[in-house]
Amino acid sequence: MSKILIRGAKVLGGEVRDVLIDGETVAEVGSGLSAEGATVIEAAGQILLPGLVDLHTHLREPGREDSETVLTGTRAAASGGYTSVFAMANTHPVADTAGVVEQVYRLGQEHGYCDVQPIGAVTVGLEGRKLAELGAMHDSAAGVTVFSDDGKCVDDAVIMRRALEYVKAFGGVVAQHAQEPRLTEGAQMNEGVVSAELGLGGWPAVAEESIIARDVLLAEHVGSRVHICHLSTAGSVEIVRWAKSRGIDVTAEVTPHHLLLTDELVRSYNPVYKVNPPLRTEKDVLALREALADGTIDIVATDHAPHPHEDKDCEWAAAAMGMVGLETALSVVQQTMVETGLLDWAGVADRMSFAPARIGRAKGHGRPVSAGEPANLTLVDPAYRGVVDPADFASRSRNTPYEGRELPGRVTHTFLRGRATVVDGKLA
Repeated sequence: MSKILIRGAKVLGGEVRDVLIDGETVAEVGSGLSAEGATVIEAAGQILLPGLVDLHTHLREPGREDSETVLTGTRAAASGGYTSVFAMANTHPVADTAGVVEQVYRLGQEHGYCDVQPIGAVTVGLEGRKLAELGAMHDSAAGVTVFSDDGKCVDDAVIMRRALEYVKAFGGVVAQHAQEPRLTEGAQMNEGVVSAELGLGGWPAVAEESIIARDVLLAEHVGSRVHICHLSTAGSVEIVRWAKSRGIDVTAEVTPHHLLLTDELVRSYNPVYKVNPPLRTEKDVLALREALADGTIDIVATDHAPHPHEDKDCEWAAAAMGMVGLETALSVVQQTMVETGLLDWAGVADRMSFAPARIGRAKGHGRPVSAGEPANLTLVDPAYRGVVDPADFASRSRNTPYEGRELPGRVTHTFLRGRATVVDGKLA
Protein backbone atom coordinates (compact mmCIF):
# COMPACT_ATOMS: atom_id res chain seq x y z
CA MET A 1 0.00 0.00 0.00
CA SER A 2 1.29 3.45 -0.93
CA LYS A 3 2.41 6.02 1.60
CA ILE A 4 2.27 9.79 1.15
CA LEU A 5 3.86 12.27 3.53
CA ILE A 6 2.48 15.81 3.43
CA ARG A 7 5.11 17.93 5.12
CA GLY A 8 4.63 21.32 6.76
CA ALA A 9 0.98 22.07 5.92
CA LYS A 10 -1.27 24.21 8.08
CA VAL A 11 -4.08 22.11 9.49
CA LEU A 12 -7.25 23.48 11.08
CA GLY A 13 -6.36 25.65 14.02
CA GLY A 14 -3.34 27.05 12.20
CA GLU A 15 -0.74 24.56 13.46
CA VAL A 16 1.96 23.46 11.02
CA ARG A 17 1.94 19.68 10.88
CA ASP A 18 3.11 16.70 8.87
CA VAL A 19 0.43 14.25 7.77
CA LEU A 20 1.21 10.66 6.83
CA ILE A 21 -1.23 8.82 4.59
CA ASP A 22 -0.93 5.05 4.54
CA GLY A 23 -3.23 3.41 2.02
CA GLU A 24 -6.75 4.81 2.42
CA THR A 25 -6.23 6.25 5.89
CA VAL A 26 -4.52 9.09 7.71
CA ALA A 27 -1.92 7.16 9.69
CA GLU A 28 -0.31 9.92 11.73
CA VAL A 29 -0.39 13.69 12.27
CA GLY A 30 2.56 15.34 13.99
CA SER A 31 5.87 17.12 13.63
CA GLY A 32 9.06 15.79 12.07
CA LEU A 33 7.37 12.71 10.64
CA SER A 34 9.20 10.41 8.27
CA ALA A 35 8.27 7.23 6.41
CA GLU A 36 10.55 5.05 4.37
CA GLY A 37 9.51 4.89 0.73
CA ALA A 38 6.78 7.52 1.09
CA THR A 39 6.05 10.08 -1.61
CA VAL A 40 6.83 13.45 -0.01
CA ILE A 41 4.80 16.58 -0.71
CA GLU A 42 6.36 19.81 0.53
CA ALA A 43 3.37 21.87 1.61
CA ALA A 44 4.84 24.91 3.39
CA GLY A 45 2.36 27.79 3.33
CA GLN A 46 -0.51 25.59 2.19
CA ILE A 47 -3.75 24.74 4.00
CA LEU A 48 -4.81 21.11 4.46
CA LEU A 49 -8.59 20.77 4.54
CA PRO A 50 -10.89 17.78 4.76
CA GLY A 51 -12.10 16.91 1.26
CA LEU A 52 -14.84 19.26 0.13
CA VAL A 53 -18.44 18.03 -0.19
CA ASP A 54 -20.94 19.57 -2.61
CA LEU A 55 -24.59 18.97 -1.76
CA HIS A 56 -25.82 20.42 -5.08
CA THR A 57 -24.20 19.34 -8.36
CA HIS A 58 -25.71 18.69 -11.79
CA LEU A 59 -23.82 15.92 -13.57
CA ARG A 60 -26.40 15.68 -16.40
CA GLU A 61 -25.88 11.96 -16.98
CA PRO A 62 -28.01 10.17 -18.06
CA GLY A 63 -29.51 12.11 -20.95
CA ARG A 64 -27.49 15.30 -21.38
CA GLU A 65 -23.99 14.00 -21.89
CA ASP A 66 -23.38 16.90 -24.29
CA SER A 67 -23.31 19.12 -21.17
CA GLU A 68 -21.53 16.89 -18.66
CA THR A 69 -20.96 13.28 -17.67
CA VAL A 70 -20.22 11.62 -14.37
CA LEU A 71 -16.60 11.30 -15.50
CA THR A 72 -16.11 14.92 -16.60
CA GLY A 73 -18.15 16.32 -13.73
CA THR A 74 -16.19 14.44 -11.09
CA ARG A 75 -12.93 15.43 -12.77
CA ALA A 76 -14.09 19.03 -12.38
CA ALA A 77 -15.03 18.33 -8.77
CA ALA A 78 -11.62 16.85 -7.94
CA SER A 79 -9.95 19.85 -9.58
CA GLY A 80 -11.92 22.07 -7.22
CA GLY A 81 -10.94 20.06 -4.14
CA TYR A 82 -14.11 17.97 -3.82
CA THR A 83 -14.08 14.34 -2.72
CA SER A 84 -17.87 13.89 -2.69
CA VAL A 85 -20.73 15.39 -4.69
CA PHE A 86 -24.49 14.93 -4.56
CA ALA A 87 -25.93 14.63 -8.08
CA MET A 88 -29.29 16.32 -8.69
CA ALA A 89 -32.22 14.37 -10.07
CA ASN A 90 -33.15 16.45 -13.15
CA THR A 91 -31.58 14.03 -15.62
CA HIS A 92 -33.21 12.33 -18.63
CA PRO A 93 -34.78 10.05 -17.51
CA VAL A 94 -35.42 11.73 -14.17
CA ALA A 95 -33.82 10.05 -11.16
CA ASP A 96 -37.19 9.16 -9.66
CA THR A 97 -36.78 5.38 -9.41
CA ALA A 98 -34.35 3.00 -7.75
CA GLY A 99 -33.09 1.94 -11.18
CA VAL A 100 -32.00 5.40 -12.26
CA VAL A 101 -30.33 6.39 -8.97
CA GLU A 102 -28.47 3.08 -8.97
CA GLN A 103 -27.26 3.80 -12.52
CA VAL A 104 -25.84 7.16 -11.43
CA TYR A 105 -24.33 5.61 -8.29
CA ARG A 106 -22.60 2.86 -10.26
CA LEU A 107 -21.29 5.31 -12.85
CA GLY A 108 -19.71 7.18 -9.95
CA GLN A 109 -18.15 4.01 -8.60
CA GLU A 110 -16.77 3.04 -12.01
CA HIS A 111 -15.65 6.41 -13.37
CA GLY A 112 -15.75 8.95 -10.56
CA TYR A 113 -12.81 11.08 -9.51
CA CYS A 114 -14.84 11.62 -6.34
CA ASP A 115 -17.71 9.84 -4.63
CA VAL A 116 -21.09 10.41 -6.25
CA GLN A 117 -24.24 10.27 -4.15
CA PRO A 118 -27.45 10.50 -6.22
CA ILE A 119 -30.26 12.78 -5.10
CA GLY A 120 -33.70 11.31 -5.73
CA ALA A 121 -36.62 13.25 -7.17
CA VAL A 122 -39.43 14.15 -4.79
CA THR A 123 -42.13 13.70 -7.42
CA VAL A 124 -42.51 11.51 -10.49
CA GLY A 125 -40.95 13.22 -13.49
CA LEU A 126 -40.41 16.39 -11.42
CA GLU A 127 -44.05 17.14 -12.27
CA GLY A 128 -45.13 17.92 -8.70
CA ARG A 129 -48.21 15.70 -8.80
CA LYS A 130 -47.29 12.34 -7.29
CA LEU A 131 -44.57 11.26 -4.87
CA ALA A 132 -41.72 9.32 -6.44
CA GLU A 133 -40.39 6.02 -5.06
CA LEU A 134 -38.72 7.64 -2.05
CA GLY A 135 -38.48 4.51 0.05
CA ALA A 136 -37.26 2.34 -2.82
CA MET A 137 -34.54 4.85 -3.69
CA HIS A 138 -33.45 4.98 -0.06
CA ASP A 139 -33.37 1.17 0.17
CA SER A 140 -31.49 0.78 -3.12
CA ALA A 141 -27.72 0.30 -3.47
CA ALA A 142 -27.48 4.07 -3.83
CA GLY A 143 -28.90 4.61 -0.32
CA VAL A 144 -30.50 7.94 -1.21
CA THR A 145 -30.97 10.30 1.74
CA VAL A 146 -31.55 13.62 -0.04
CA PHE A 147 -34.58 14.25 -2.27
CA SER A 148 -35.19 17.27 -4.49
CA ASP A 149 -37.06 18.40 -7.58
CA ASP A 150 -34.39 21.07 -8.05
CA GLY A 151 -34.96 23.07 -11.19
CA LYS A 152 -38.61 23.00 -10.17
CA CYS A 153 -40.32 23.84 -6.90
CA VAL A 154 -42.52 21.38 -5.03
CA ASP A 155 -45.19 24.07 -4.94
CA ASP A 156 -48.13 21.89 -3.84
CA ALA A 157 -48.25 22.17 -0.05
CA VAL A 158 -49.91 18.77 0.38
CA ILE A 159 -47.26 17.01 -1.72
CA MET A 160 -44.50 18.79 0.20
CA ARG A 161 -46.05 17.81 3.52
CA ARG A 162 -46.33 14.15 2.45
CA ALA A 163 -42.70 14.13 1.27
CA LEU A 164 -41.53 15.50 4.61
CA GLU A 165 -43.58 12.87 6.44
CA TYR A 166 -42.24 10.07 4.27
CA VAL A 167 -38.52 10.88 4.55
CA LYS A 168 -38.81 11.41 8.30
CA ALA A 169 -39.21 7.65 8.72
CA PHE A 170 -35.62 7.00 7.60
CA GLY A 171 -33.95 10.31 8.51
CA GLY A 172 -33.94 11.74 5.00
CA VAL A 173 -34.19 15.37 3.98
CA VAL A 174 -36.15 17.24 1.33
CA ALA A 175 -34.08 19.90 -0.45
CA GLN A 176 -36.43 22.54 -1.78
CA HIS A 177 -35.94 24.73 -4.82
CA ALA A 178 -37.84 27.71 -3.43
CA GLN A 179 -39.62 29.37 -6.35
CA GLU A 180 -43.32 30.13 -6.35
CA PRO A 181 -44.05 29.42 -10.04
CA ARG A 182 -46.95 31.84 -10.52
CA LEU A 183 -44.82 34.72 -9.24
CA THR A 184 -42.01 33.97 -11.69
CA GLU A 185 -43.87 33.41 -14.95
CA GLY A 186 -41.80 35.03 -17.69
CA ALA A 187 -39.14 36.14 -15.21
CA GLN A 188 -35.67 36.75 -16.65
CA MET A 189 -33.74 38.35 -13.80
CA ASN A 190 -34.08 39.81 -10.30
CA GLU A 191 -37.04 42.17 -9.98
CA GLY A 192 -35.72 45.62 -9.12
CA VAL A 193 -34.23 48.79 -10.50
CA VAL A 194 -32.08 47.03 -13.09
CA SER A 195 -34.90 44.87 -14.46
CA ALA A 196 -37.11 47.94 -14.77
CA GLU A 197 -34.42 49.86 -16.64
CA LEU A 198 -33.65 46.93 -18.98
CA GLY A 199 -37.28 46.00 -19.55
CA LEU A 200 -36.73 42.38 -18.55
CA GLY A 201 -39.31 40.34 -16.65
CA GLY A 202 -38.65 40.58 -12.93
CA TRP A 203 -38.16 37.69 -10.48
CA PRO A 204 -39.33 39.02 -7.10
CA ALA A 205 -37.61 38.09 -3.86
CA VAL A 206 -40.99 37.13 -2.39
CA ALA A 207 -41.24 34.23 -4.84
CA GLU A 208 -38.41 32.58 -2.92
CA GLU A 209 -39.28 33.85 0.54
CA SER A 210 -42.93 32.75 0.48
CA ILE A 211 -41.99 29.13 -0.27
CA ILE A 212 -39.31 29.07 2.43
CA ALA A 213 -41.77 30.48 4.98
CA ARG A 214 -44.35 27.83 4.09
CA ASP A 215 -41.86 24.98 4.14
CA VAL A 216 -40.24 25.75 7.48
CA LEU A 217 -43.72 25.79 9.00
CA LEU A 218 -44.51 22.46 7.32
CA ALA A 219 -41.24 21.00 8.62
CA GLU A 220 -42.11 22.17 12.13
CA HIS A 221 -45.60 20.68 11.85
CA VAL A 222 -44.29 17.33 10.63
CA GLY A 223 -41.14 17.28 12.77
CA SER A 224 -38.99 16.59 9.74
CA ARG A 225 -35.88 18.00 8.08
CA VAL A 226 -36.00 20.54 5.24
CA HIS A 227 -33.05 21.98 3.35
CA ILE A 228 -33.26 25.21 1.34
CA CYS A 229 -31.37 25.15 -1.94
CA HIS A 230 -29.44 28.20 -3.23
CA LEU A 231 -30.91 30.78 -0.83
CA SER A 232 -30.45 34.19 -2.46
CA THR A 233 -32.21 37.06 -0.68
CA ALA A 234 -31.85 39.04 2.51
CA GLY A 235 -35.49 38.27 3.32
CA SER A 236 -34.87 34.54 3.01
CA VAL A 237 -32.02 34.88 5.51
CA GLU A 238 -34.37 36.43 8.05
CA ILE A 239 -36.96 33.67 7.63
CA VAL A 240 -34.36 30.92 8.11
CA ARG A 241 -32.89 32.78 11.10
CA TRP A 242 -36.34 32.99 12.67
CA ALA A 243 -37.02 29.30 11.97
CA LYS A 244 -33.77 28.23 13.59
CA SER A 245 -34.46 30.39 16.65
CA ARG A 246 -37.75 28.51 16.95
CA GLY A 247 -35.97 25.14 16.85
CA ILE A 248 -37.19 24.11 13.39
CA ASP A 249 -34.91 21.55 11.72
CA VAL A 250 -33.99 23.65 8.68
CA THR A 251 -30.66 23.98 6.90
CA ALA A 252 -29.76 26.24 4.00
CA GLU A 253 -27.12 26.66 1.33
CA VAL A 254 -25.70 29.58 -0.63
CA THR A 255 -23.86 29.38 -3.95
CA PRO A 256 -20.50 31.05 -4.56
CA HIS A 257 -21.97 33.22 -7.31
CA HIS A 258 -24.61 34.62 -4.97
CA LEU A 259 -21.79 35.58 -2.57
CA LEU A 260 -20.01 37.65 -5.19
CA LEU A 261 -22.05 38.68 -8.24
CA THR A 262 -24.98 41.11 -8.47
CA ASP A 263 -27.77 41.88 -10.92
CA GLU A 264 -25.80 44.90 -12.18
CA LEU A 265 -23.89 42.42 -14.38
CA VAL A 266 -27.08 41.72 -16.36
CA ARG A 267 -26.70 45.17 -17.95
CA SER A 268 -24.22 43.46 -20.29
CA TYR A 269 -26.98 41.13 -21.54
CA ASN A 270 -24.38 38.35 -21.39
CA PRO A 271 -26.33 35.10 -20.81
CA VAL A 272 -23.48 33.70 -18.72
CA TYR A 273 -25.04 35.73 -15.89
CA LYS A 274 -28.48 34.14 -16.34
CA VAL A 275 -29.10 31.78 -13.44
CA ASN A 276 -31.88 30.38 -11.26
CA PRO A 277 -32.39 31.93 -8.75
CA PRO A 278 -31.20 35.14 -10.37
CA LEU A 279 -28.30 37.29 -9.28
CA ARG A 280 -29.63 39.68 -6.66
CA THR A 281 -28.60 43.09 -5.28
CA GLU A 282 -25.51 44.17 -3.37
CA LYS A 283 -27.66 44.34 -0.23
CA ASP A 284 -28.59 40.68 -0.69
CA VAL A 285 -24.97 39.67 -1.31
CA LEU A 286 -23.81 41.28 1.93
CA ALA A 287 -26.67 39.69 3.88
CA LEU A 288 -25.78 36.26 2.50
CA ARG A 289 -22.14 36.67 3.50
CA GLU A 290 -23.08 37.67 7.04
CA ALA A 291 -25.53 34.76 7.30
CA LEU A 292 -22.91 32.27 6.13
CA ALA A 293 -20.49 33.68 8.68
CA ASP A 294 -22.91 33.48 11.62
CA GLY A 295 -24.22 30.03 10.69
CA THR A 296 -27.73 31.00 9.63
CA ILE A 297 -26.74 29.63 6.23
CA ASP A 298 -25.12 26.27 6.91
CA ILE A 299 -23.17 25.48 3.77
CA VAL A 300 -21.78 26.58 0.42
CA ALA A 301 -23.08 24.47 -2.49
CA THR A 302 -22.07 25.08 -6.07
CA ASP A 303 -25.28 24.41 -8.04
CA HIS A 304 -22.79 23.43 -10.78
CA ALA A 305 -25.03 23.67 -13.87
CA PRO A 306 -23.15 22.86 -17.09
CA HIS A 307 -24.61 23.71 -20.50
CA PRO A 308 -23.32 23.23 -24.04
CA HIS A 309 -22.06 26.27 -25.89
CA GLU A 310 -25.18 26.71 -28.02
CA ASP A 311 -27.45 26.92 -24.97
CA LYS A 312 -25.59 29.96 -23.66
CA ASP A 313 -24.20 31.66 -26.76
CA CYS A 314 -27.54 33.12 -27.83
CA GLU A 315 -29.88 35.99 -26.99
CA TRP A 316 -30.68 36.48 -23.30
CA ALA A 317 -34.34 35.39 -23.43
CA ALA A 318 -33.51 32.07 -25.14
CA ALA A 319 -30.48 31.19 -23.01
CA ALA A 320 -30.50 28.39 -20.45
CA MET A 321 -30.16 29.27 -16.79
CA GLY A 322 -27.09 28.11 -14.88
CA MET A 323 -23.34 28.37 -14.31
CA VAL A 324 -20.53 25.90 -13.78
CA GLY A 325 -18.95 26.26 -10.37
CA LEU A 326 -17.06 23.24 -9.06
CA GLU A 327 -13.63 24.44 -10.17
CA THR A 328 -13.93 27.99 -8.84
CA ALA A 329 -16.03 27.60 -5.68
CA LEU A 330 -13.22 27.50 -3.15
CA SER A 331 -11.50 30.52 -4.72
CA VAL A 332 -14.71 32.57 -4.58
CA VAL A 333 -15.25 31.61 -0.93
CA GLN A 334 -11.65 32.60 -0.14
CA GLN A 335 -12.19 36.01 -1.75
CA THR A 336 -15.62 36.75 -0.30
CA MET A 337 -15.35 35.15 3.14
CA VAL A 338 -11.71 34.57 4.16
CA GLU A 339 -10.09 37.68 2.73
CA THR A 340 -12.91 39.82 4.13
CA GLY A 341 -12.33 38.37 7.61
CA LEU A 342 -15.80 36.83 7.84
CA LEU A 343 -14.52 33.23 8.05
CA ASP A 344 -11.22 31.58 8.88
CA TRP A 345 -10.13 28.35 7.20
CA ALA A 346 -11.73 26.29 9.96
CA GLY A 347 -15.00 28.01 9.07
CA VAL A 348 -14.46 27.18 5.39
CA ALA A 349 -13.91 23.53 6.33
CA ASP A 350 -17.17 23.56 8.26
CA ARG A 351 -19.27 25.20 5.53
CA MET A 352 -17.74 23.22 2.63
CA SER A 353 -16.99 19.82 4.18
CA PHE A 354 -18.21 19.04 7.71
CA ALA A 355 -21.71 20.52 7.46
CA PRO A 356 -22.66 19.33 3.96
CA ALA A 357 -21.41 15.83 4.80
CA ARG A 358 -23.53 15.89 7.94
CA ILE A 359 -26.68 17.12 6.14
CA GLY A 360 -26.33 14.58 3.33
CA ARG A 361 -24.94 11.80 5.56
CA ALA A 362 -21.93 11.28 3.31
CA LYS A 363 -20.07 8.43 4.97
CA GLY A 364 -16.33 8.89 5.32
CA HIS A 365 -16.44 12.55 4.31
CA GLY A 366 -16.39 15.71 6.38
CA ARG A 367 -14.08 14.06 8.86
CA PRO A 368 -11.27 15.73 10.85
CA VAL A 369 -7.65 15.53 9.68
CA SER A 370 -6.53 13.07 12.32
CA ALA A 371 -5.09 9.58 12.66
CA GLY A 372 -7.47 6.78 11.78
CA GLU A 373 -9.73 8.91 9.58
CA PRO A 374 -10.28 8.28 5.84
CA ALA A 375 -7.70 10.17 3.77
CA ASN A 376 -10.18 12.41 1.93
CA LEU A 377 -8.14 15.59 1.85
CA THR A 378 -7.62 18.82 -0.07
CA LEU A 379 -4.42 20.85 -0.12
CA VAL A 380 -4.81 24.53 -1.00
CA ASP A 381 -2.28 27.26 -1.82
CA PRO A 382 -4.01 30.44 -0.57
CA ALA A 383 -1.27 32.76 -1.85
CA TYR A 384 -1.86 31.85 -5.48
CA ARG A 385 -3.52 34.39 -7.78
CA GLY A 386 -4.70 33.47 -11.24
CA VAL A 387 -7.01 34.57 -14.04
CA VAL A 388 -9.87 32.18 -14.77
CA ASP A 389 -9.59 30.59 -18.22
CA PRO A 390 -12.44 28.16 -18.97
CA ALA A 391 -10.26 26.45 -21.57
CA ASP A 392 -8.42 24.95 -18.59
CA PHE A 393 -11.57 23.46 -17.05
CA ALA A 394 -12.02 19.72 -16.63
CA SER A 395 -15.78 20.19 -17.00
CA ARG A 396 -17.24 19.52 -20.43
CA SER A 397 -18.96 22.92 -20.27
CA ARG A 398 -17.46 26.41 -20.14
CA ASN A 399 -20.35 28.60 -18.94
CA THR A 400 -18.49 30.35 -16.12
CA PRO A 401 -19.24 33.92 -15.02
CA TYR A 402 -15.61 34.33 -13.89
CA GLU A 403 -13.84 34.16 -17.25
CA GLY A 404 -11.03 36.73 -17.26
CA ARG A 405 -11.48 37.50 -13.56
CA GLU A 406 -8.57 37.10 -11.14
CA LEU A 407 -9.38 34.85 -8.20
CA PRO A 408 -7.25 33.79 -5.24
CA GLY A 409 -6.21 30.32 -4.17
CA ARG A 410 -5.54 27.09 -6.00
CA VAL A 411 -6.13 23.44 -5.16
CA THR A 412 -2.74 21.77 -5.52
CA HIS A 413 -3.66 18.24 -4.38
CA THR A 414 -6.84 16.27 -3.79
CA PHE A 415 -6.89 12.82 -2.21
CA LEU A 416 -9.80 10.38 -2.36
CA ARG A 417 -9.24 7.68 0.26
CA GLY A 418 -5.50 8.19 -0.07
CA ARG A 419 -5.45 8.13 -3.86
CA ALA A 420 -4.26 11.35 -5.43
CA THR A 421 -6.83 12.65 -7.93
CA VAL A 422 -5.07 16.01 -8.35
CA VAL A 423 -1.28 16.46 -8.14
CA ASP A 424 0.43 19.86 -8.42
CA GLY A 425 -2.79 21.41 -9.68
CA LYS A 426 -3.32 18.85 -12.47
CA LEU A 427 -5.60 15.84 -12.65
CA ALA A 428 -3.81 12.62 -11.83
